Amino acid sequence: MLTKERFAAKIFQHLTWYFPGRENELFLTFDDGPTPEVTPWVLSVLKAYNARATFFCLGKKVEQYPGLFQQIKDEGHAVGNHSYSHPSGWKTKNREYYKDIHKASELIHSKLFRPPYGEITLKQIKPLKNTYHIVMWDVLSYDYHPGVSPQKCLKNVLKKTTSGSVIVFHDKEKASVNLHYVLPEILKYYTEQGFVFRPIDFTA
Repeated sequence: MLTKERFAAKIFQHLTWYFPGRENELFLTFDDGPTPEVTPWVLSVLKAYNARATFFCLGKKVEQYPGLFQQIKDEGHAVGNHSYSHPSGWKTKNREYYKDIHKASELIHSKLFRPPYGEITLKQIKPLKNTYHIVMWDVLSYDYHPGVSPQKCLKNVLKKTTSGSVIVFHDKEKASVNLHYVLPEILKYYTEQGFVFRPIDFTA
């Protein structure tokens, strides 16, 4: 099935939307953390399934919770830059946008970047791609959306996920109800199907 995300991947080929050719491998990602009320639980569930993921962290959260950020790395997960304060690239002047990302990079130290809201302009992509691997997604769970039930959230993921998919969740309180329902189900289902959950690593 050609989803809108995979259609976009054909147009914006300089961004990473999924990983073709990675048979029976999936890439879980978590945005907007770390969050003390959510991230430790996420880490415990991932550990139970021997799963590795990628956490696109906010610089301001890393500043607040450095111990939790370190725990993510110590447990074998990848980390990425999700900006310092979560600005929209569509609504922020380029100079301020780059400044915010750079501020986060001084705390996160990663070559992975995911634009907040997935909103980034072609003009912004050009300089950023010289420094970062810009990672989007092909499966959005909508775990953060108040109108999406846990069951619908699960269906969103199961319907679109295939080998090489990059799946978006959020380790923040707003998403916690759906996340608590969906994450164990996804890990159980795909593990039983023979899939492996990998961190994003462009050296692999």
